Amino acid sequence: MRKGQSWALSASLAALMLAACGGPSTAPGTSAKADRAVAETKYPERVLWGDTHLHTSNSIDAFGFGVRLDPEAALRFASGEQVTSTHGLPAKLDRPLDFLVIADHSDGLGATRRLYDAPRFLIRDPQLRKWHDMMHESPQGSLQVTAEIIDRAARNDLPAAMRDPEANEEGTRSIWKSSAETVERYNRPGKFTAFHGFEWTSMPGGNNLHRVVMFRDGYAEAIQTLPFGSQPPLDKVELLYDYMDRYERLTGGKALAIPHNGNLSNGMMFELTGPGGGPMTAAHARRRTAREPVAEVTQIKGDGETHPFLSPNDEFAGFGVKGWELGNLPMTATKTPDMFAGEYAREALKRGLAIEARTGVNPYKFGMIGATDSHTSLATGDENNFFGKHSGGEPNALRAGQGQNLGTRDGRFGWHYLAGGYAGVWATANTRSAIFDALIRREVYATTGPRMTVRFFGGWDFAAADLAKDWVGAGYARGVPMGGELKAGAAGAPRFIVSALKDPMGANLDRVQVVKGWVDAAGKLNEQIYDVSWSSPETRRPGAGGKLPPVGNTVDVAKANYRNSIGAPELRTVWTDPDFDPAVRAFYYVRVLEIPTPRWVLFDVLRYGAKLPPDTELIAQERAYSSPIWYSPQA
Repeated sequence: MRKGQSWALSASLAALMLAACGGPSTAPGTSAKADRAVAETKYPERVLWGDTHLHTSNSIDAFGFGVRLDPEAALRFASGEQVTSTHGLPAKLDRPLDFLVIADHSDGLGATRRLYDAPRFLIRDPQLRKWHDMMHESPQGSLQVTAEIIDRAARNDLPAAMRDPEANEEGTRSIWKSSAETVERYNRPGKFTAFHGFEWTSMPGGNNLHRVVMFRDGYAEAIQTLPFGSQPPLDKVELLYDYMDRYERLTGGKALAIPHNGNLSNGMMFELTGPGGGPMTAAHARRRTAREPVAEVTQIKGDGETHPFLSPNDEFAGFGVKGWELGNLPMTATKTPDMFAGEYAREALKRGLAIEARTGVNPYKFGMIGATDSHTSLATGDENNFFGKHSGGEPNALRAGQGQNLGTRDGRFGWHYLAGGYAGVWATANTRSAIFDALIRREVYATTGPRMTVRFFGGWDFAAADLAKDWVGAGYARGVPMGGELKAGAAGAPRFIVSALKDPMGANLDRVQVVKGWVDAAGKLNEQIYDVSWSSPETRRPGAGGKLPPVGNTVDVAKANYRNSIGAPELRTVWTDPDFDPAVRAFYYVRVLEIPTPRWVLFDVLRYGAKLPPDTELIAQERAYSSPIWYSPQA
């Protein structure tokens, strides 16, 4: 097969080489110059909303699942325009996003589209020819092809023609350049920010170790590289870090990586060991925390904050775990309870403290964000506007009960999908540089879709009286925001300003909690959840054991509706840790809970008469997770 006519899944070592391409603006630093023209505030004054993880028809699985919307459609949709979905439905966000990362898979960028469009007589590999025919036979055939590709990739058993890096380079370069041109065209500093990026999809044995790679820079820098592949032998995270190092040296730009779906890694995402086994070293810990300042802890494929097995005393620990706790991504390996500790963010944050106590470096000092991971080109995070994981999951009467299509139809069903998540970013301007820098300093938070406004400051002398003044200014002047570090040295316990405002178009708030994690003198990992502010405090008083009564439930299942007659529009307090030990390193993060609301499955019943499986979860308490504030006993 001639060069350029292989539809390889493997991105090559050529990703480490400079690519000489022209485009919208080839002058390095052009993007940064445009950003500097936008006035920045003294400190972040409003939260910016975005999706750091969206796939278009350039992703092998998205196209294979039937998606025909390209990066331009994705950017139009995210910026507030109405588009037509793959299956002909009008699609529009109630509110536009502020930023978007196009994160198509690096492996086989545009490969299934090229395979589909290729003249059959030029396809010499029998397996590729079979897949080409199946894709043209029916949508079901295309879905089956994609499932087989995912399954064979997980087993490192792809056809030789799909593992030819040299042949794949030309097609990858063409798609990358075209996508980069589109991203650059839609980037409007101060109004809407479009980021260059890709997803690195390492999946040893089917275990999810995926990262989204996000660039701070513009077209001139982005096209000097190719997305880095993840098929063996390139599937080691340290090689991804090498790629990022090289990109920064060659371009003067910056890149970060965002791990996601640790809940599908079968314990491998947040290990205590380093690459190749053995205790994690300080060198690897330092590299990981520098390269991965944030983690995507909630998205369509489940929620990754914590699990009931890990947090048996947390009554809200079971959110978004059904279906996803059964096994790894393609269900090639069953999950066992001992794996949970290496999968969920709260336990990872605790493990980070333990590794820091041993090595002096915390590899898991990450902020928390949400994203969609939608493969439809549509960054939808709302329950009443959920367009599914892939095009087959667009609104219809059957999707909730259908087996999901990631290599298997066993165990997981449509209703297990969450409607998605978003990242809330406290940036000083709506620009690439300001948003990226906010991610680096971890001044970000995750939501499961609703756009609650959450602020969290830690300090030593905050008082309730601050809330009647410029408490945000006080937070920055006398403390640190979410993502920051509190150093020892002050007397007494740390004091935290905690504030949450409801989504102006959404549900009232049930409560605000502070989640604390620490490692005691014996090396045991500990956690404690504190209810620090809640609705109707005059009637809802903690009972035995300090447990707060439920907020209630106003959901009308038959009408897929609820009433904001319970809960509060705003919750705000200054909280002091009653169990503080100045000798013990710890972290604190905020969890905000809404009152119960209908899940997307009820809207399918209302609109299409959908018949739901008997065990379908109909109601949820959506939530937000702030990035932690860390306390260190070292001054």
